[in-house]
Amino acid sequence: MRPRLVVLSGAGISAESGLRTFRDHDGLWEGYAIEEVATPRAWKSAPERVLAFYNERRRNVASAKPNSAHEDLAALEQFFEVRIITQNIDDLHERAGSSWVMHLHGQIFRMRSEFNPSLSFEVREDMFMGQLAPDGHQLRPDIVWFEEPVPLIEEAAHEVAQADIFLVIGTSLVVYPAAGLLHAVSPDTSIYLIDKKIPAGVSRNGVNAIEKPATQGMRAFTETLLGDARWNPGR
Repeated sequence: MRPRLVVLSGAGISAESGLRTFRDHDGLWEGYAIEEVATPRAWKSAPERVLAFYNERRRNVASAKPNSAHEDLAALEQFFEVRIITQNIDDLHERAGSSWVMHLHGQIFRMRSEFNPSLSFEVREDMFMGQLAPDGHQLRPDIVWFEEPVPLIEEAAHEVAQADIFLVIGTSLVVYPAAGLLHAVSPDTSIYLIDKKIPAGVSRNGVNAIEKPATQGMRAFTETLLGDARWNPGR
């Protein structure tokens, strides 16, 4: 069996495709405070503003393209059983060719009933008020907002616990519960961390830190991995 590589990706991997995150802008996301566009309170008080915000994010993602970091991860499926757990709502991993992707925080190209999360549908155009799910309730972005539980977090922890190699890329590891996945790693798992600024509070014996942007970091990570006889016996 091929070694299992489990990846936790964050906004830093998509930033090099031109998709920005609020953490790069003094707590603002494209000029908005998180509380205004990415919480249940925002949806309740100003749903039109929330829909307009995500309509713009959807257009941004549609025009973005996967970068070499996404493509390098997809290429590693030749040698590893790759499981990608992403905090990102874009589809750049899938478009780069990755075959197994779990979206912890939802997906920009899906919408759901505000009453029943299981009523979820693809959406490629703008959303609008009065657009109803089959249960008669307003459709909202199928995004896990701040202050909402993350339904897939236990399944993600199960995947991480089975990793031979755990790679964290493009995330500051400050958003919980996703950041807590580091604690689910088995003691004998090889851990790699790629980010342009490695968080000072992240420390564990055996963590291999690569302080580079995602595209450069993935290049270094791939060379290291394929040059290691443990994971590439043909070397």
